[in-house]
Amino acid sequence: MTMIMVNIHEAKAKLSEFVDAVERGERVVICKRNHPVAELRPVEQKRTEARPLGLAKGQIKILPSFYEPMPDDWLDEFENGPVFPVKSEISARAAKKPRRSR
Repeated sequence: MTMIMVNIHEAKAKLSEFVDAVERGERVVICKRNHPVAELRPVEQKRTEARPLGLAKGQIKILPSFYEPMPDDWLDEFENGPVFPVKSEISARAAKKPRRSR
């Protein structure tokens, strides 16, 4: 893949040529006072075929308990519990440094 660097004036004058170059797979960088500010690149095309279903078939297993209702205490905690845990409930994530003996 090649890269074409052009200043804004040239990009305006030859835009259709640079769009054709992008279609061929080239990279076009537009500069302002010789500093890159933009890039022309192709737009990702939309999927033309439907996404295939069942790609993970046989790799995962959903147990029947997945479809059972949640216990009432879980639902109560979910709907009425605190948004953030109380600080005393948060355990230290960093390892404590051992004390040096003198």
